[in-house]
Amino acid sequence: MSFRKVVRQSKFRHVFGQPVKTEQCYDDIRVSRVTWDSTFCAVNPSFVAIIVEASGGGAFLVLPLHKTGRIDKSYPTVCGHTGPVLDIDWCPHNDHVIASGSEDCTVMVWQIPENGLSQPLTEPVVVLEGHSKRVGIVTWHPTARNVLLSAGCDNVVLIWNVGTAEELYRLDGLHPDLIYSVSWSRDGSRFCTACKDKSVRVIDPRRGTVVAEKERAHEGARPMRAIFLADGKIFTTGFSRMSERQLALWDTENLEEPMGLQELDSSNGALLPFYDPDTSVVYVCGKGDSSIRYFEITEEPPYIHFLNTFTSKEPQRGMGWMPKRGLDVSKCEIARFYKLHERKCEPIIMTVPRK
Repeated sequence: MSFRKVVRQSKFRHVFGQPVKTEQCYDDIRVSRVTWDSTFCAVNPSFVAIIVEASGGGAFLVLPLHKTGRIDKSYPTVCGHTGPVLDIDWCPHNDHVIASGSEDCTVMVWQIPENGLSQPLTEPVVVLEGHSKRVGIVTWHPTARNVLLSAGCDNVVLIWNVGTAEELYRLDGLHPDLIYSVSWSRDGSRFCTACKDKSVRVIDPRRGTVVAEKERAHEGARPMRAIFLADGKIFTTGFSRMSERQLALWDTENLEEPMGLQELDSSNGALLPFYDPDTSVVYVCGKGDSSIRYFEITEEPPYIHFLNTFTSKEPQRGMGWMPKRGLDVSKCEIARFYKLHERKCEPIIMTVPRK
């Protein structure tokens, strides 16, 4: 019997994570204590943005990437919201534009100056008002400029033209309950949502219809997440009936049975998936865990292959994920996470070792 059958060949089997040195962390940051399940952190090649504790209203820090070390308590923040900020997202087409959704029912879009903030930023470029309850999700369209999606606790998904500050599409009545996550497909023609009624839906925003729906994708009552993969399949994280954490892979053409289903453990934090379309690796970070697990998605069964786990001592409160163009590829870096502790943000670098 050959050894090939025992160990699957993979370029990413030995990927290892490494936290940076202490002086390269961002220290003394009061990370937000809101109980909402978002990543609390958004990163691009120029800046790292972190939602922080703020008295009277909501704020987030925007730091230039090179500004490591201890952050002064009086460092200026972006503070135009009147309620806590729940989600932030950098625009993929412009590294100086960031959107934020808040408990005050508004979405705001901000223009960050070239070298970062020198004074508190209170004036957004545009305020988008249309939700009747708090806005928990904001995500930019991957291919069209100035198109932003927001989802609120009023179970409505709105798609905005940020340039003119008007609603393009209002998708009402498609979700009977709270929306946990929204993910665009790679070309931006459709998006998938995970909802509190345990269903995963694929929605065509132009027609305003549900193209495919899977009821009870995960049996458990805790929050689920769903993300689109590059080939149009959907990867979900959720909980089983016995409250065990699960991962599943679905084919949108046939949602009867999952292509692959794996049970992880019985911890209770919501799992946040991050997907890299170039390497087909999915990284799964649980809130309150101290580990990042990574899996490779392949064409042949069992489709989801566990690669490895990066573990550290401290639990994470949130996680930022650097887009591909911000990585140092000459050092074989394939992913970089920005892990939020209680008082600091620590970059973790994933590299593929070379012989």
